[in-house]
Amino acid sequence: MERWKHFICLSSHLTNNLKMILKQIIVGSMAVCCYIVACEKTKKAAVIDPGGSEEEILAEIEEMGVDVEYIIATHGHPDHVCGNRIIQEATGAKIIMHSADVEFFGKSEVKNYFSMLGLEATPDPDIEVKEGDKIVFGEVELEVLHTPGHTPGGICLYNAPDLITGDTLFVGGLGRTDFPGGSHQDLLDSIHTKLLIMDPETVVWPGHGYGGNRSTIGEEKKSNPFL
Repeated sequence: MERWKHFICLSSHLTNNLKMILKQIIVGSMAVCCYIVACEKTKKAAVIDPGGSEEEILAEIEEMGVDVEYIIATHGHPDHVCGNRIIQEATGAKIIMHSADVEFFGKSEVKNYFSMLGLEATPDPDIEVKEGDKIVFGEVELEVLHTPGHTPGGICLYNAPDLITGDTLFVGGLGRTDFPGGSHQDLLDSIHTKLLIMDPETVVWPGHGYGGNRSTIGEEKKSNPFL
């Protein structure tokens, strides 16, 4: 419990004259970076990648005093979605996933393969998104960037200056591509054409803190050895 508390990071800033609150929590057996993003004015919120430690996530939601409308999956791997059911049952939030991952992870052979991880799959998503869609809660908008490579429907979520990258881009690393549905070339194309073109001061919030819990696009362009 104490280890979890030490890994909370907070970003609070004005976006189009509105304050967006972002909290990072390291959760689950695979140390996933889960995010609670909220509109300070309306207290509407989204939970991104609740990969376990559901009681801690729910305690943080209660402490923040927010109303969770959405659970967003940056991709469908079980380590990022295994908490979806419990968080949904507790909050009534709708689950969001890119349409390509809804299709891919709905295949029986894919389900069977990933069941070896011993983690719960997500319930069927309520909402499917695609490139350029906006996920709106309160007065906050997260833009969907489709970044395939780690999975067919992997996404990043952008609200300047914050970029939640899931397992597309880590601090000093990239998502693995040796699982079914992965493509190293697609991943590199996604990063180079969608992410590295952003303002260098864009804050990178990764799906795991393997090399660090946050970075910037500028730092990754300069020092990420895989790019």
